[in-house]
Amino acid sequence: MAAGALFTVEEARAELARLLPVLDEVVALRADAAELAITPPDGPPSPLGGLPELKAAQARLDELLTTVQQTGVELKGFAPLLVDFPSELAGRPVLLCWLEGDRSLDWYHPLDTGFAGRRPIP
Repeated sequence: MAAGALFTVEEARAELARLLPVLDEVVALRADAAELAITPPDGPPSPLGGLPELKAAQARLDELLTTVQQTGVELKGFAPLLVDFPSELAGRPVLLCWLEGDRSLDWYHPLDTGFAGRRPIP
């Protein structure tokens, strides 16, 4: 979907289904990168590796996040992972809201309330 375009609820749910494997990989790589990043340079390496593995994880994260953003989805948070799908409900601009751990797209919020205004999609 082109940047700036609006998703219908059905389109957003279909796009989320396509993106879930990507989002799951982001979550896993984020955890690996966090562990690799705290490994002391003069200490034993993490079981995950060292600096080369950290750089590889960061590069892969960049690729995955670019893939997400190219769909027209708005990346709003990294930890926890939060993405919004621009949409319209009852003639009002809203963001269909997906939060890490969700397996479906069931929430929205008006543009002006942010995450605190999350409500179930009618």
